[in-house]
Amino acid sequence: MTSRGAESHPGISGSALRLSYHGDPVVRDASIALHSGHVTALVGPNGSGKSTLLRALARLHRPDSGEIRLEDGSSALALSAKEFARRVTLLAQSRPTPSGVSVKDVVSYGRHPYRSRWRNDDHDGPRAIDWAMEVTGVESMADRPVDELSGGERQRVWLAACLAQDTGVLLLDEPTTFLDLRYQVEILDLTRELADEHDVAVGVVLHDLNQAAAVADHMVLLDHGRVRASGAPVDVLTDEHLTHTYGIQIHVAADPVTGQLTARPIGRHSRRAPTV
Repeated sequence: MTSRGAESHPGISGSALRLSYHGDPVVRDASIALHSGHVTALVGPNGSGKSTLLRALARLHRPDSGEIRLEDGSSALALSAKEFARRVTLLAQSRPTPSGVSVKDVVSYGRHPYRSRWRNDDHDGPRAIDWAMEVTGVESMADRPVDELSGGERQRVWLAACLAQDTGVLLLDEPTTFLDLRYQVEILDLTRELADEHDVAVGVVLHDLNQAAAVADHMVLLDHGRVRASGAPVDVLTDEHLTHTYGIQIHVAADPVTGQLTARPIGRHSRRAPTV
């Protein structure tokens, strides 16, 4: 994933997954596959199971049933924690903010799976850290304490730590949260570049359907813990699928400028005449 050149990495898949909290199922019989060089977006209403399914792929939520495998056929649950962390990384919705720790030191946390007791044995670490900071735009903050940053700045720092981990599978749980418009676009562009130029398998949870349509090769629409639709954006983002899933009329059309699909909810006041 780093500037040292793309390598062939296996993706990851989950099949027939049932996931519960305290015995109550929240995801039922869900299957998903993240392939190298592709971006898969998980979309759906609040509580539909998107983040839970992503956490299961990251081994942070153990399935009641079903299996999780890497694309090379190996069981993800059978790997050691360190070996799994060299293959899969997750940018979670929230992370604790360490006090008094510099941005560069936080980004260097991503190199933990490659280190033993002696930090000097991670020869690729400095290059991976510098690259991750550069592409996320946090290099100018390298010496600043991370707890003094804004929420959006911290989000980019944690993403840099994930990229420094240099895995073949990158899981992003609402990565544009807290970011202003410019950095939302830049994070989505970077997500696309990681797949296209570095052969990374990316799974991303997004609330914004239009952002998902812009970045994804494949989409999974979740509805009350079940997969309602899965496939190319044009097959998933339909008036019928979205209106039924979200419980509000939604119209899907091609954007006249970009040609990308856009989803427009039709609320009670959507047809008000514009004021002059």
